[in-house]
Amino acid sequence: MEDGVAIRFDGRELMPAVVQDANTGEVLMVAWMNEEALRRTQETGQAHFWSRSRQELWRKGATSGNVMYVREMWVDCDADTLLLKVDPAGPACHTGERSCFYRRLPPSSPPLVGEESILHTLFATILDRQANPRPGSYTARLLAAGEDEILKKVGEEAMEVVLAAKGQGNERLISEVADLLYHLLVLLAARGVTLADVEAELVRRRR
Repeated sequence: MEDGVAIRFDGRELMPAVVQDANTGEVLMVAWMNEEALRRTQETGQAHFWSRSRQELWRKGATSGNVMYVREMWVDCDADTLLLKVDPAGPACHTGERSCFYRRLPPSSPPLVGEESILHTLFATILDRQANPRPGSYTARLLAAGEDEILKKVGEEAMEVVLAAKGQGNERLISEVADLLYHLLVLLAARGVTLADVEAELVRRRR
């Protein structure tokens, strides 16, 4: 019973919790809470959840540092789903994206398998190479070379785009734009900026 509301956990003693940025209203993630996670969240002011895969209680940001400070908690009309309004200290998603909901599905109804933005998929791969360098990986080697080398490559690829557009045909232009986009994503990863940050800026400009 929470403030006169009879919280209804499911048959596994769990309840879904939608996590929302308290300032922007953006949905950051969805996780599960049991009674202990709810109690610890209320006691500490930091979001705690129950991991169904590990079967254990976990505090968001315990290893990454991306804790979530809970400003408000709400329960829906059926008292079986929670809404946490939080102040996030960092990205919500393990990929480095601000929100776990960064992949938009197409408006039609094609098969769901594999239907995700190639830019987001590529950026996730770049982040993986950054965190787990692999021998022979150009991405890992470029990131290890440092920001000056990455900026040099961005400049070179930008010039290649200009040259392709000035008379080398659309096929060549497409190839060079793809190279430029890749190196820009590497630059974002090196600077700790996410693709979602850029998308948010584009949305802001559209208004």
